[in-house]
Amino acid sequence: MKGRGCWELASVRSFCSSGCLNKFKKDDSGDDDDETASPADKSELHCTIQSLSLKLDDLSTCNDLIAKHGAALQRSLSELDGLKIPYESSEKLKAVNERATLFRITSNAMINACRDFLELAETHSRKWQRALQYEQEQRIHLEETIEQLAKQHNSLERAFRSAPGRATNPTKSFSEGDLLTPKGEDSEEDEDTEYFDAMEDSTSFITVITEAKEDSRKAEGGTTGPVDWTSSDNVLDGTSLVPKGPPKVKRRARIPDKPNYSLNLWSIMKNCIGRELSKIPMPVNFNEPLSMLQRLTEDLEYHHLLDKAVHCTSSVEQMCLVAAFSVSSYSTTVHRIAKPFNPMLGETFELDRLDDMGLRSLCEQVSHHPPSAAHYVFSKHGWSLWQEITISSKFRGKYLSIMPLGAIHLEFQASGNHYVWRKSTSTVHNIIVGKLWIDQTGDIEIVNHKTQDRCQLKFLPYSYFSKEVARKVTGVVSDSQGKAHYVLSGSWDEQMECAKIVQSSPSSPSSDGKQKTVYQTLPAKLLWKKYPLPENAENMYYFSELALTLNEHEEGVAPTDSRLRPDQRLMEKGHWDEANTEKQRLEEKQRLSRRRRLEACSRGCGTEEAEKEADVYMPLWFEKRLDPLTGETACMYKGGYWEAKERQDWHMCPNIF
Repeated sequence: MKGRGCWELASVRSFCSSGCLNKFKKDDSGDDDDETASPADKSELHCTIQSLSLKLDDLSTCNDLIAKHGAALQRSLSELDGLKIPYESSEKLKAVNERATLFRITSNAMINACRDFLELAETHSRKWQRALQYEQEQRIHLEETIEQLAKQHNSLERAFRSAPGRATNPTKSFSEGDLLTPKGEDSEEDEDTEYFDAMEDSTSFITVITEAKEDSRKAEGGTTGPVDWTSSDNVLDGTSLVPKGPPKVKRRARIPDKPNYSLNLWSIMKNCIGRELSKIPMPVNFNEPLSMLQRLTEDLEYHHLLDKAVHCTSSVEQMCLVAAFSVSSYSTTVHRIAKPFNPMLGETFELDRLDDMGLRSLCEQVSHHPPSAAHYVFSKHGWSLWQEITISSKFRGKYLSIMPLGAIHLEFQASGNHYVWRKSTSTVHNIIVGKLWIDQTGDIEIVNHKTQDRCQLKFLPYSYFSKEVARKVTGVVSDSQGKAHYVLSGSWDEQMECAKIVQSSPSSPSSDGKQKTVYQTLPAKLLWKKYPLPENAENMYYFSELALTLNEHEEGVAPTDSRLRPDQRLMEKGHWDEANTEKQRLEEKQRLSRRRRLEACSRGCGTEEAEKEADVYMPLWFEKRLDPLTGETACMYKGGYWEAKERQDWHMCPNIF
């Protein structure tokens, strides 16, 4: 009897101290990185349901034990009550008996409540299991259907392209730089590339090239007078745009080759349809060994365009170079289908290149959800650039949309010209089947807020059915009166040109009644041309020369610098398994930091307010200010970083790695 009682007591203790029960009391970090319903999550859910069933059985056992021992206690007390004992002991026994009676009444109430809970839980548990099974079956069916539709779509496109009478792929007549795949992969491109229809009426104007000596004669019959053209300002001459001489500091020209890991992207992405991808934990296999802060810094690769723009005496000519600079930032993305590392909150990246590039750049991750980075650049040549970019990305089934949100500011100190623009949308195609490829689409408007000059850029989506050049970009530069001065044309992955407009007139209406503007222009001048990729770039993530140097180790940087991020460094060295382990450690550390902030905030306010407070991060080097030009609140550089670097005083930096 004694042994049985010990076993029963052990059963009760086991139930009360169960790790599974504690699991449901676990503090939720609030970080959405773990929201994905992965196979491991499904297995854990089944385990949880099974554990709950076992605990319900334990609860039923406890119910029976309480009833049995309560009745035994009541009997024992009744027996004691019948014994002849002194008066004082009798009073104490009476008090104990009353307490035992209250305990029995309370226990009976608890037992009845537990019995009701057990019946309800068992009933709903069966319903939940059936509902879960149904949802799992429907999800599997949907995944199979989507994959089958994608393959059928791909087969129809190949059949259409190989049909008799079809013209050959228009991209074949272009240089290798215009192709959707690297040299030697044409056949693979034909089979795997997904195409889509280009925007109707892709350009709203027609360009006709004329000779400079005929300007005045042709202008007499036009609706708009000729624009003065002088050859004294050679800033827009292509020959003046090439940087002179090798860099002053010798930097690395290669990194370890990318390991040949095979991983099915669809196996992970199928769980992410319609979701914000910054909240989806991804293995490093889909990354490149650079952070988003470093990718943002890559926009400065063609900084010499802005160095040249400083010397422009005409604001519309300066606008041409600014427009070319805005387009050049996309040139490195044509083969870069891997995602950069999502920076840790408080992570920074500096580019201290005053000697060879004439500039200093600083980025800081100022928000984790949504991911947002602040960036400030100072150039000794007389310009500064700043931005706060928030990356929003959605998986739409067959393609992935990446939408950078936020304004980019560029100011020239001497003239006071202040330019503002926003980035276009990037789209990664063939997520389910085929070769991944990236496209840039949408319109960009660049505004000079001092002169009100404007440049309208249009990024044309690629289409197999279009006769246009792949990745084409067109644009018109006009002054504050709306008068067009320059036509821009080119492709975002190769080069941009500008042509001075000498006359404009409306065209004859087309069959559908639409009318375009005809611009007569001088021969085009080269504004920008992409640098060739380094040798062996295809095995080094298609990094440019600048990108290869961004993660190179440098002394004296802040302890929060991206170069010091361990999982990124391990990936660059080719140790991907170790990198994945380290990435999980860093993400858990970040979640723990957020939980601590949440606990600190919870002491003085409600849960909802605490959640908001926990998500508010006070950047070290940037501060929120109202942008008077856009009317938006954005993080702007408040100073102090380079002074701290000079002193090597980093005591204020958080420990994020």
